Amino acid sequence: MNVTELRPGNYFMDGGNIYAVVDILLNKTAMRKMVAKLKVKNLRTGAITDMSANSGYQVETIRLDKKKMNYLYDGGETYVFMDQETYEQIELPKDRLKWESQFLKENLEVEIVTYEDEILGINLPAKVSLHIVHCEPAVRGDTVNKATKEAVLETGLKVRVPLFINNEEDVFVRTDTAEYDSRATGK
Repeated sequence: MNVTELRPGNYFMDGGNIYAVVDILLNKTAMRKMVAKLKVKNLRTGAITDMSANSGYQVETIRLDKKKMNYLYDGGETYVFMDQETYEQIELPKDRLKWESQFLKENLEVEIVTYEDEILGINLPAKVSLHIVHCEPAVRGDTVNKATKEAVLETGLKVRVPLFINNEEDVFVRTDTAEYDSRATGK
């Protein structure tokens, strides 16, 4: 596929690396060929980088397989996931899931992303319900700082929550920004 035909969400292989397109900007001037400026994520390393390529540069588009699995437990150096239908278990090294580990709790359903049986990582749901293990009580009249306070969640993640949220409550947290989204009701 021509590099100028790529869109965000496409996957391609270039130079032995597997990339996901995060963003693309096509730049055409009067005297030059079109240039594609890509922001890509290397799915093997997790690094986000910028690439530039002239129109006509060909890349090999690929299709990734996604399989729903549940997080089971922390296995020391790895995290263990299980397929609920086949009971197949896989282990992923902790150093590959640094960001995702902030949201992993028992029985959380995630998508395991693979390419030709090589596990590239996991996709989390857009938001996750987590339990607050500690937060300070609200101080009356403290509305200078957008009326928020710090809360520590069951995974160790610290987020800013509104003053009306209390200790031992459940809240939804966005997995893309690690920010408070809303109160979780009816668990």
